[in-house]
Amino acid sequence: MDVVLEVVDTLLLDRLYATLLPINPAVATSDPISTISASLKGHDVNATLNQATNFADGGLAPSGWQWEPASSYLSVEPSQYAYMSRWDRDNVFRQFASLYLLTWLAGMAIYFIFASLSYVFIFDKETFNHPKYLKNQMSLEIKQTVQSIPIMAIFTVPFFVAEVRGHSFMYDTVTDPGFSHPFLSWFGSWYNYIQVPLFLVFTDFCIYWIHRALHHPILYKRLHKPHHKWIMPTPYASHAFHPLDGYAQSVPYHLFPFMFPLQKFAYIGLFMFVQIWTVMIHDGEYVANSPVINGAACHTMHHLYFNYNYGQYTTLWDRLGGSYRKPNMELFLKETKMSKDEWSRQTKEMEKMVVEVEGKDDRGYGTEEWVAAKKAQ
Repeated sequence: MDVVLEVVDTLLLDRLYATLLPINPAVATSDPISTISASLKGHDVNATLNQATNFADGGLAPSGWQWEPASSYLSVEPSQYAYMSRWDRDNVFRQFASLYLLTWLAGMAIYFIFASLSYVFIFDKETFNHPKYLKNQMSLEIKQTVQSIPIMAIFTVPFFVAEVRGHSFMYDTVTDPGFSHPFLSWFGSWYNYIQVPLFLVFTDFCIYWIHRALHHPILYKRLHKPHHKWIMPTPYASHAFHPLDGYAQSVPYHLFPFMFPLQKFAYIGLFMFVQIWTVMIHDGEYVANSPVINGAACHTMHHLYFNYNYGQYTTLWDRLGGSYRKPNMELFLKETKMSKDEWSRQTKEMEKMVVEVEGKDDRGYGTEEWVAAKKAQ
């Protein structure tokens, strides 16, 4: 995250902070250079400008902060604006504010870009005709996501701040990581390749148990039920969670670099992969008919029938935990996937599961009412 922050600081935030929090708070204009000049009224303007730029020339801020590139592979040297704010780049309050803004806006951008691409090019629009697709569902999914992301960002930012302040096992090069860790000693340069499957196995394992715990009656009705409104989800349901639910399932991703080494650019790539994968398992396009991959078909089984397929990437932990349900073959055949017979069968079983899980179905029937209604049909 320090690489991303360095780029955004140079392109935008250095100038913003120099304008909002100039070295002399008594005077602030829209132009940081003018602010520095005006802050010493009555003094020689040229001398003032020289004083402001001398910090940049010396690579040192008035606070003593000195720029060091975040990575040897990619770095963006700061302009003089980096040295003109009372909150330099190493200020913890600035880091919290910057990373919160970045997490919020980047999270929204990633969500809308990839969910929209999936909706336009992949999502099967026949889903709109399913009896369990809600009225105005897509707009409701988007509304829930837009409300949740800024709250999830509040809880996520402390992880990012700890990372940029050097408290994690994030490294630039395996030969000079800046810390010692047994995995780097054991595997050496091979760890660059091992870290990706290790990340996937670790997060898949943790999310399985977190997700399964969220289906406990105490947590389900309070946190996880909002996501299960989407019986037949669209790609826009991918991030439509109660904020604490979404945060809980994201914790393993952020916890990993505090337990295991993780290369900085691998972290960025994996973070993007996680967002895209989350969209993909909600896109309703059932192409992964695999006993290993927990694709959209497996995840649809979860949305329909609740107590199955809690995993994120694979079916491994569901198989070991006894919660795996193989997707119906009808889902992989175009002529039966969206047939009325398949929809009817899904609806009947799903309504029975709702009663078992929530006590009442979407019409307000409890167990006895549900059984009586089915007998009357």
